[in-house]
Amino acid sequence: MPSFDVVSEINFQEVDNAVNQTSREISQRYDFRGTDSKIELDKNTKIIQLVSNSENKIDNIIDVLYAKAAKRQIDLKTFQTGKTESAGGMTKKCAITLAEGIDKDSAKKIVKFIKELKTKVQAAIHDDKVRITGKKRDDLQDIMGELKSKDFELPLQFNNFRD
Repeated sequence: MPSFDVVSEINFQEVDNAVNQTSREISQRYDFRGTDSKIELDKNTKIIQLVSNSENKIDNIIDVLYAKAAKRQIDLKTFQTGKTESAGGMTKKCAITLAEGIDKDSAKKIVKFIKELKTKVQAAIHDDKVRITGKKRDDLQDIMGELKSKDFELPLQFNNFRD
């Protein structure tokens, strides 16, 4: 029976490259000269820390990061930007969390959406992915198209397609 998995994964090497490019651009740009602006990726906690001396500079760093990530084909839905906070003195900081995996609520929304399509496929939740099985390969490809067209606030990929 044909099946495939719906997952939400991040290529951490590409994220690391985007963060390094952003850091390099911050160190070279004229409008960041004289500021203590920096960006760091913590791979263990999957959090990007931004530090600067004003909220405007933080927003500029985020814009540069998003531009670099888009060039590296990283879906911008993976970045969940937190609020800009004061870090003492003139320093401001912001944390960007990298969303990986499909949480239970999103998985339930995906399964509900698939059931509302009234096609002859079954969807089951397995940890941080959703497995979809059906009798016909064409039905599964139609489901893939429908899932791509709907926005679930998650970057969705399809893998493990089996015939």
